[in-house]
Amino acid sequence: MPDTKNPSPLTHFDAQGQAHMVDVAAKASTHRVAVAQGRITMQPATLALIQSGSAKKGDVLGIARIAGIQAAKKTSDLIPLCHPIALTRVAVEFDIEADTHSVLCRATAECTGQTGVEMEALSAVSVALLTIYDMCKAVDRGMVMDGVRLMEKRGGKSGEFVA
Repeated sequence: MPDTKNPSPLTHFDAQGQAHMVDVAAKASTHRVAVAQGRITMQPATLALIQSGSAKKGDVLGIARIAGIQAAKKTSDLIPLCHPIALTRVAVEFDIEADTHSVLCRATAECTGQTGVEMEALSAVSVALLTIYDMCKAVDRGMVMDGVRLMEKRGGKSGEFVA
């Protein structure tokens, strides 16, 4: 059913075009899941440093995992119109892709609530990748982060999305 108070397809703007936080009070509370991913590509020697665990600042992927989880929990502090969400689960995983000298990061965020967790999953991936960059920038300032995107979303009125 269309929102008569907001004819725009962009839900964060009201009928007058003013930015606002979406009212989710009437939405059903459902189990919601979002999966996002992104990648950071680097020099082969940088990837070897990460794999060996001998980076000067410590366990790069372990710290990036914690940073990603923390970012998911703080998403509403970073994205102005995001609702604070009681997350029930956040998982951050890494796959080493030796052939492309890159690390793939995948984050899953879950909650039972009235609004989705896409932004939390995307924030987790983004900050995890930024943390890898930060921890390795002393040896490789040319690292490239790319492909950050939503891969899957379940729950809520809009149903499923799979990239």
